[in-house]
Amino acid sequence: MNIDLLIKNVNVYNTVKQAFEEKNVTVSEGKFYYISSQDLAYLNAEKVVDGRGRYMVPGLLDIHMHIESSMTTPTIFSKAVLPHGVTTVVADAHEMANVFGIDGLTEFMAAETEIDIFHAIPSSVPSTTPELETTGGIIGLEEVAKLLEDPRIICLGEAMNFKGIASEPDSLIRQIIDLCKEKRPTMPLEGHCPKIYEEELAAFLYSGISSDHTHQFPESLAEKIENGMFIQFQNKSITPENMAVIVDNSYYDYACLITDDVMADDLLEGHLNENLKKAVAAGLPLEQAIYMTTYTPARRMGLNDRGIIAPGRVADFLLIDDLTAFSIDEVYKSGKPVHKKGDAVAYPKTIEQFPAAYSQSVHCKLLTADDLKIAVETTLDKVRCNVIQKQEIGTFTERITKEIPVKDGFLDWENSDCALLLVMERYGKNGNIAYALMEQPITEQGSIGTTWAHDHHNVMVMGNSVQDILTAQHELLHMQGGYVVTKDGQVEATCPLPIGGILSQAPISELGNDLKLVRKAMQKLGYKNMNEIMSFSTLSLPVSPAIKMTDKGMMNTKTQEFYPLVFPEDGVIV
Repeated sequence: MNIDLLIKNVNVYNTVKQAFEEKNVTVSEGKFYYISSQDLAYLNAEKVVDGRGRYMVPGLLDIHMHIESSMTTPTIFSKAVLPHGVTTVVADAHEMANVFGIDGLTEFMAAETEIDIFHAIPSSVPSTTPELETTGGIIGLEEVAKLLEDPRIICLGEAMNFKGIASEPDSLIRQIIDLCKEKRPTMPLEGHCPKIYEEELAAFLYSGISSDHTHQFPESLAEKIENGMFIQFQNKSITPENMAVIVDNSYYDYACLITDDVMADDLLEGHLNENLKKAVAAGLPLEQAIYMTTYTPARRMGLNDRGIIAPGRVADFLLIDDLTAFSIDEVYKSGKPVHKKGDAVAYPKTIEQFPAAYSQSVHCKLLTADDLKIAVETTLDKVRCNVIQKQEIGTFTERITKEIPVKDGFLDWENSDCALLLVMERYGKNGNIAYALMEQPITEQGSIGTTWAHDHHNVMVMGNSVQDILTAQHELLHMQGGYVVTKDGQVEATCPLPIGGILSQAPISELGNDLKLVRKAMQKLGYKNMNEIMSFSTLSLPVSPAIKMTDKGMMNTKTQEFYPLVFPEDGVIV
């Protein structure tokens, strides 16, 4: 046996015992070979590393995440996450597919990366139906059948259309699920499960979907797990209350930690490793946190060649010099060192080549002041309106009612405590413009605009003055997508995302800094949320409770019915 690497005197994480043991570890041809407390010098390794009492854990696996959430491309993303100990991900590139369809997904999957990237079939492109939102691409049965033939595809990505899944046997999503069960009967089917309980939960699970990664709450967590649902904890669900449910019931085998979405500026600081540390701070024992970021995610996805330090498994591992702080000293991929603490990230000189059309993909009209005048036929000086109320924690919204003044036959939204929110179709298909009102999302005069609007990625702008909305929309079109914040009619911050309006090929340091400036500008306007970027970007996600926006209008995301802006008894938009 040719031994390439011997690491001696290292505290090895024993997955079975969920404990550390001092061992000597050998690697041959990128895989672990013999692991023993005996002296293994007799194997004559080509390279010997002294572990010096450090701790060895398997490389971290993130089995539910979206590379596009970091606003970057796979090649750059790969380099950015390695220092944080992530060596394998399962990517659901449904953002790319919503913009460019299966061609965009194919381009994404062709990227050369240092980490191992497996892929999910985007199951919800669009997230609802073409009747409810306009997207650039659609993933239907034909596309799913083609993707099922690709070995890089290892699961069905998050199925989000609850109504189609639970109560419409002939819906497209149910047909997709049935096709996956026929062609790949053991393949995991991933779910995006809203706040449902009892029989609604049973109907969701009965479809074959068996996981959930959405916002978790302690009162429903045990019910989900005990009904066979595998839980994937994203950042906002890593709370002391949720961790207590796992610990008190020893549910470690039925859950894992994931990132789902990590913004480019947050990626500068960490990735899945930060969620691991947060879980420990919230009460999850460290050894179990490691278990839930290595072994349980690997087992969930059928990646039985990794996630454990054992003979024949892929030699992806981390050397930790401070276990309490989970401080990563070195990262190894397939038995070779790929990062050492303190080293700068060496981004590749050659990056992915996307078709030229991908950088010219935002096609809609320049707004004028007349487009922001909302005429209402009424005899009243005030009309009741359906209004979106955002929260300061998480991405859920609520519908409330407000009285908005009417002046000269138009809604006088500029002189109310609401801001105007609009979504414009940007794929050149129908030119839709939909309008809504939000209850005082900002306190200063300004606007926020983006094409990074989940999941349809149309142009979305919110503001409390006509001039600011126009300035933001015009800047978005000039940049061909991204994020922009204006204040008092002037551009305050931008984050260009020219590839499909959702991605940049700038180094993460540059991209992250741009996004930090956008975030600070949003805070300066008075926009409050634990994650301002995701809060704003999911105002357009019509599968997230409870009221969201598409280019077709303001939607009740559970019933999939549209709310009128003005109560019909009070007036009619004309």
